[in-house]
Amino acid sequence: MNKWFPYIYDMVMLPFERTRFKGIRKALVGKAVGRFLEIGAGTGLNFPYYYQAKHVDAVDLNPLMEQHALRRKRAALVPIETHVVEAEALPFADNTFDTVIATLVFCAIPNPEQAIKEITRVSKPNAQILLFEHVRMEQKFLGKIQDLLTPAWKKICDGCHLNRDTLTLLQRDELSIKQVDHMYNGLFLVITVTNAK
Repeated sequence: MNKWFPYIYDMVMLPFERTRFKGIRKALVGKAVGRFLEIGAGTGLNFPYYYQAKHVDAVDLNPLMEQHALRRKRAALVPIETHVVEAEALPFADNTFDTVIATLVFCAIPNPEQAIKEITRVSKPNAQILLFEHVRMEQKFLGKIQDLLTPAWKKICDGCHLNRDTLTLLQRDELSIKQVDHMYNGLFLVITVTNAK
């Protein structure tokens, strides 16, 4: 876990957030209803867009990210409780959440398969699971470049895998993929999933 990464994250993301990412986050978070779980809340970039959620539990593995999220947490329109925990071992009871969101985080979760099992466990039947993720591109040449860059990229960017195939990981019996929107030639996906358990 890089100690310096939380200090530069917002600065690095700013050009993307000022263009398309802000709209994507706003649209995804705007779908949140009831009790809400955010996986990998980071510096709280989604916090300003919570309007309909009754309560938000936001988890992140990096305690420095949680510290950087405090300002946005205090300014949020709904109650947000932050937790420094692994996505692979969520401290919540089964069938707790109406909606789960993850934005640009599955690339860095050490064991994404276990995280998906945990999300399935803690979300209610028919809960919405909303993701905005960068993934390995289908174009062979670009995908190979992602494969080559990933070992160094993981060290620089707090464990981020440029080549993770998150969509395939979500294709489990308990989950039903409802919609996939491709952006930037398939580098980014917006995925809507229902917990069909």
